Amino acid sequence: MLVNDFKCFPIMAETGYPVCFDATHSIQLPTSMGNISGGQREYIPHLVRGAAAVGINALFMEVHNDPPNAKSDANTVLDIQYLERILSQAKYMHEQRLELLEKWGEDNVHRN
Repeated sequence: MLVNDFKCFPIMAETGYPVCFDATHSIQLPTSMGNISGGQREYIPHLVRGAAAVGINALFMEVHNDPPNAKSDANTVLDIQYLERILSQAKYMHEQRLELLEKWGEDNVHRN
């Protein structure tokens, strides 16, 4: 199982480069099915919303109209029928984050 550590987003943002979250590879279970990777695509929406809320500049997702028959990453690609809904949720979370920052600013808790 891969682990998503969302504190990496603000750390990467400090470089000044755009931060992209790879939602579909994040739910991959490497070689869990022998010689191919499994996946838990049911968690894609949760991770996308979380990443958008923390702050990302771009979102990457592999999408297919027939995931079981995808030639690559069949266990992790997102069914295209869910794409618009997930992107709409990500956009909403992004907008809410911007409103929150406008109202309260960044929560810059200083490191020791």
